[in-house]
Amino acid sequence: MKRVLLILLFTLPILSFGQANKFYRKALRTIDSEEKIKLLDEAIALDPNHLDAYFQRALAKNDLGDFNGAIVDYSKIILNKPDADSYFNRGNSRFSLKDFVGAKNDYAKAFELDPNFIDALYSLACVKYDLEEYKDAIKDFNEILKVAPNFPEVYMLRAASYKALEMPKAALKDYILAIYISPNANTYYNRGVFYLEINNYTKAIKDLTKSLRYNDNNTFAYFYRGTAHLLSGKYNKAIDDFTNALAFDSMDFDALLGLALSYHKINDISNANLYLKKVNSILNPEGVENSIDLYENTYWYQNQYYFFINNIKPSIKH
Repeated sequence: MKRVLLILLFTLPILSFGQANKFYRKALRTIDSEEKIKLLDEAIALDPNHLDAYFQRALAKNDLGDFNGAIVDYSKIILNKPDADSYFNRGNSRFSLKDFVGAKNDYAKAFELDPNFIDALYSLACVKYDLEEYKDAIKDFNEILKVAPNFPEVYMLRAASYKALEMPKAALKDYILAIYISPNANTYYNRGVFYLEINNYTKAIKDLTKSLRYNDNNTFAYFYRGTAHLLSGKYNKAIDDFTNALAFDSMDFDALLGLALSYHKINDISNANLYLKKVNSILNPEGVENSIDLYENTYWYQNQYYFFINNIKPSIKH
């Protein structure tokens, strides 16, 4: 009898491990995330050290938006057997929760464990950019470009970092390189907006027009081209572009303000007031007394303040 009991003691864990793997393999075959999690729960209940099951369950939880649950599962793996993939994926879940510092630490650890993990370095650079650590982000973008020199997104992000550091010449060089590598709606759009920001309206209009030829569904391209037209004195073209932007979103108060400003410039006071009232109804639905502060969250107040104030103040109360 003792001999039989001894055999059973060795057999039961083996059977549990085998059954856990059956649930695990079945989970891998399903595309339903909720079903996958249930199967992996079974696998983990039978084998609490099944780290692959934790990893797959974390992926499924992340897909369902349960980022905290995914972080718990990745952390279980990291405590037992840390690896670059688990750190990287935990970083993604933390990023989704806007825990940028936590995500940065995880991406850095993933890259430390695997120096060839370029996706981890790219994500690390991006989160540094989000944290406004522009100089460190540029260093990482530089390293990426050493091994992947034809990566237009990296050039555009490095350009944005240079722009934030008030290095417009370096930024422009990167925007040009991005277009050289991949001339498309996105690269032309980004350089066009950059040209607008440095007050080169002619080149901004040219780039944004090219962007719209690749993709005429970009409401932002219409808005920014309309802004460049307005600021360069092409008021009727500005009206056309702001109208096109509103076709995508009739509640776009920045485009409505653009129309109000454009009509004001051609002395069409009736339409200028009409569109200003539409803006006010969105920004001030309660109808309390208007003041210039009402527009503080608009593009015009934040980016074209003096132009905006000088052309809108006759129509509002201070």
